[in-house]
Amino acid sequence: MKTFDHTGKVIAVTGGSRGIGEAIVRRLCEEGAHVFATFNSQPERAQNIANEIIESGGRVTFLQVNVGDEESVKGFVEAVVTQGGRVDGLVNNAGITKDGLIMRMNAKDWQDVIDTNLTGVFYTCKAVARPMMSQRAGRIVNIGSIVGLQGNAGQVNYSSAKAGLVGLTKSLARELASRNVFVNCIAPGLVETDMTDKLTDEQRASFFGNIPMKRAAHPDEIASVVSFFMASESSYITGQVLNVDGGLAM
Repeated sequence: MKTFDHTGKVIAVTGGSRGIGEAIVRRLCEEGAHVFATFNSQPERAQNIANEIIESGGRVTFLQVNVGDEESVKGFVEAVVTQGGRVDGLVNNAGITKDGLIMRMNAKDWQDVIDTNLTGVFYTCKAVARPMMSQRAGRIVNIGSIVGLQGNAGQVNYSSAKAGLVGLTKSLARELASRNVFVNCIAPGLVETDMTDKLTDEQRASFFGNIPMKRAAHPDEIASVVSFFMASESSYITGQVLNVDGGLAM
């Protein structure tokens, strides 16, 4: 479902081989962008997605990257600029969860989530800042979460990382706005994923009962907002956090 025109743009997407990330990659490719997407495991899955996109006329390049490792991230961005000639957009979507109540959460589970979900975004933003500033154009979209604004029991690590993205987004937006580089954050609520597919009817009723729209988002509904932030139609928006949550946090 094409919405905005991204013909000729070079856009990097982290965590692009499943869920929300896959939907973002497919949407941006359909709208004309050459997407460079990362994956951390299951190379065959990434290759299958790439084959489908290429067969339908899109342009995508998947690269294996550990976003929690600065050198790996630097190599990824260098590959994007070298192969793509520039970098017009960055979508920070890669993330992990290691849930548990704080009394049972060990230091490694805390640090692993912070390293991937927050420090990894710092690495990618730092790596793309220079080429985007040189171009005097660029868009950065950070995929946060509604739990970064509301909190969630059993997710102090994840909620802290996503809350950190809000501060990172706003600070970076102030740093880069004069160079025509815009930085925004999307805070999804519950999204249909492999996890929600496994919920019982009772569990689904419990989750959806707190959502005014009484349903989860489809990943493509998040991708469409990413596409908007990457488009010229959002040219006077920066430093914002947009909740895409069916009314959950209003």
